[in-house]
Amino acid sequence: MGVLGLYLAGRKNRVGWVVGIGAQVLWLAYALSTEQWGFLVSVGAYGWVYTKNWLRWRAEARAELLTSVEGSDGGGTEETECRAGHGQAAPGRG
Repeated sequence: MGVLGLYLAGRKNRVGWVVGIGAQVLWLAYALSTEQWGFLVSVGAYGWVYTKNWLRWRAEARAELLTSVEGSDGGGTEETECRAGHGQAAPGRG
């Protein structure tokens, strides 16, 4: 389950982060129920890395989305056309 989470997260699939963090919840339950306290260190380390990387990935994805949305407005041609006069092309624009 942990390897699947790593694989999916590496492919920037949102489900990968959920699977990876979910696996840590299972390891936490295992560590507590069997009183194997050493697993808590592993749960903390893996959980921290999964969470940190997911937050970084999410911030990058949002920035990428904003960049693509800002760049898809046609480059300001509507404003140029309006200034040129009621939908006519601006001088030098064919």
